[in-house]
Amino acid sequence: MNSKTKKIVSFGLVFASLGLVLSACSGQKSGNSSKSAKHSIALITDSNGVDDRSFNQAAWNGFKAYGKQHGLKRGNGGYQYFESSSASDYVPNMTQAANANFQTIYGVGYMLTDAIKTSAKKYPKKNFVIIDDVAPNIKNVCSVTFKSNESSYLAGVAAAETTKTNVVGFIGGTHSTVIDTFDAGFTKGVKDTAKKEGKKITVLNQYVGNFTSADKAKSIAQSMYAKKADVIFHAAGNAGNGLFQEAKSINQTRSANNKVWAIGVDSDQDAQGKYTAKGGQKSNFTLTSVMKGLKVAVLDTANKAYKGNFPGGKHLVYGLKSNGVSITKGHMSTKAWNATQSAKKDIIAGKIKVPSHPSK
Repeated sequence: MNSKTKKIVSFGLVFASLGLVLSACSGQKSGNSSKSAKHSIALITDSNGVDDRSFNQAAWNGFKAYGKQHGLKRGNGGYQYFESSSASDYVPNMTQAANANFQTIYGVGYMLTDAIKTSAKKYPKKNFVIIDDVAPNIKNVCSVTFKSNESSYLAGVAAAETTKTNVVGFIGGTHSTVIDTFDAGFTKGVKDTAKKEGKKITVLNQYVGNFTSADKAKSIAQSMYAKKADVIFHAAGNAGNGLFQEAKSINQTRSANNKVWAIGVDSDQDAQGKYTAKGGQKSNFTLTSVMKGLKVAVLDTANKAYKGNFPGGKHLVYGLKSNGVSITKGHMSTKAWNATQSAKKDIIAGKIKVPSHPSK
């Protein structure tokens, strides 16, 4: 389904039957019984949409898995998403979901925190989940965060083991507590690995200023690659697509054994690294992807609600130990992969302490 042409939200119309509209816009009948409404879940996206190949898409995959697990279909009484074009859509979308009798409503990303707080107060009998932020002391809100510093540390190890130029890069979206965890973990992983191997690796660091400007991220990546970086990790949401565009542009002019690398985020971005190298060889430049277990978190919280044990008022944290964060094997060398797995064991065992904020 093309999210640009089949958006669910519409604020200028008065609906005679919201349920019928939702089913019609989803392109399929819900097929859910009225009794399943108490198990229904709704996803409110940020402005990047549900098919952002990143955060929202990863959460939506969890929704589809939940539906399959419990025999629920997309639509009223099952699971559904509501796309937001801007921040002004967050509360109206949550209102729409609540009025359509969805029981557990998810906000994806810290930018939706205020909307979650407002809606939770308005609908005290509904469950709300804020993903990637904390809304404390609200009885019907569950807060979900991830130890992305841990998985980003592993990406730093992978980058340090892979670089030939001893220059790597990090592109962030906006400065925030959440993005700090990626920045800090990646840098520490690079520095620890460099120290262990007796070499010096430079980490270039720059922020886009938002999570939507792919053109700006592309420009930043172009500058970093020009400064000899050969591995760049992004934590910039939809803007990070610009990194992949630039890496592809460069790699298409080179042989496959002289490529620059990109590291994806939130969902497996391997497909975005496929390209044809100079000479016609098919190759891939996505070294690995730093995964937030949104599917794990969605299934865990939704299943708790399904069983009547919604963790309202609680803050759930998912890390390496609970498979809440991870990295893909991607196209790492055996040496690099083994190094990441060794570091993973040490982090879980407490032998490696990973910072949550970049050093000043």
